[in-house]
Amino acid sequence: MPWRWRHLPLPLLLLLLPFFFSLLSLLLVQSNCFAIIRRLHHSRSSSPPVNPTPLRAFRRESGLPDPDVHQRFHLYAASAGGRRPSGSPVSARMSKKQRSRAQVLAVMRELTRSARSRRFSKRAADFFAGHQCKDRFFMVWLAPLHGFGRRELFAVESVFHSHPNACLLIASATIDSGAGALLLKPFVDSGFRVRALAPDIAYLLGATPAAIWFKRLQRGEIDPGDISLGQNLSNLLRLALLYKYGGAYVDTDVIVLRSFSALRNAIGAQGVDARTQNWTRLNNAVMVFDREHPLLYEFMKEFAQSFDGRKWGHNGPYLVSRVATRVAGKAGYSFSVLPPAAFYPVGWIKIERLFARPRDRNQSRLVAENLDWIQRRSYAVHLWNKKSSGFKVEEGSVISRLMAACCVFCNFSQPAAKAA
Repeated sequence: MPWRWRHLPLPLLLLLLPFFFSLLSLLLVQSNCFAIIRRLHHSRSSSPPVNPTPLRAFRRESGLPDPDVHQRFHLYAASAGGRRPSGSPVSARMSKKQRSRAQVLAVMRELTRSARSRRFSKRAADFFAGHQCKDRFFMVWLAPLHGFGRRELFAVESVFHSHPNACLLIASATIDSGAGALLLKPFVDSGFRVRALAPDIAYLLGATPAAIWFKRLQRGEIDPGDISLGQNLSNLLRLALLYKYGGAYVDTDVIVLRSFSALRNAIGAQGVDARTQNWTRLNNAVMVFDREHPLLYEFMKEFAQSFDGRKWGHNGPYLVSRVATRVAGKAGYSFSVLPPAAFYPVGWIKIERLFARPRDRNQSRLVAENLDWIQRRSYAVHLWNKKSSGFKVEEGSVISRLMAACCVFCNFSQPAAKAA
């Protein structure tokens, strides 16, 4: 006859119950301890310790995981376009809202006031006064230093090829560093006036409609949206620089072909209506304006009032288009809109053809015609790097010939394509 629990006397069963419950509890506690130890070991071995961010409002609101995850995200969140490497552990562990908030943390961390940025005003004044600049140019780089590659450096070359006595100020915390100084050293050693300065956004936005907006962003009261915050802050910072100092702003994916000396208070059209020849959209990749021009003030006002981080271009090309349409013809707003050929001779959809070498005699003729047309009618060429960064500059292409004509360090090999 097989043995059964019911054969045990009831008093003995009652005595054994506490023992079973104690054993079960011990097993559960042991299992939890092992899980905690494994998590601690993984976090310590996978990421170095980082200091907690001062922007605690963002972290509390979004429920970001841990500082180590934020640090790994920071390596790429500030890059132009906000692209993330495939297979990233962050993308798997963070929700869309958390990634958006982490992006804010990363960019704001770059723009946190430092000893260098607090001296931006004096350093910029000394830079411009010390060189007696004939022309002032500005660029903005709110991304990691490693992204400022050979194409971006050639954009700097092209500025000085056409404006050898100009001063170029690059607003960038990452280039305003020891490694960044080495990057710009060939220009400085050759006598060109270029300087990277960590921007003090609070100072640059002071007494503008965007000052309060930026404070609200710092407090976590502004939804940054899905579009790269670095891109949107670049849209704002270029306006502030021109408003504060006056001069010309050019994106880092623009090749300057000839002098801007004939331009004043000008912005370029990206597209025109085929029937009326009236512009349909402006672009803010190249702008030339006097100091404290009222149109720049209206641009910043519109930015603060209508900011939307979920729509590409809403705070950039579409913004300047909206405002220019609204103030056109009104007293006090004197500015000119240049045709697409001035800065955008080829749209982003067709930009690839400028990078390709001719394959036959007919294509050689077309390349020569396109090159001649651009050189005669364009002040600059926007390369639309978001689209063309993966294209190789092929020998004999329009871009390779423009680069050969606009270089100041001409013993170079063609810039390799960036990783897509």
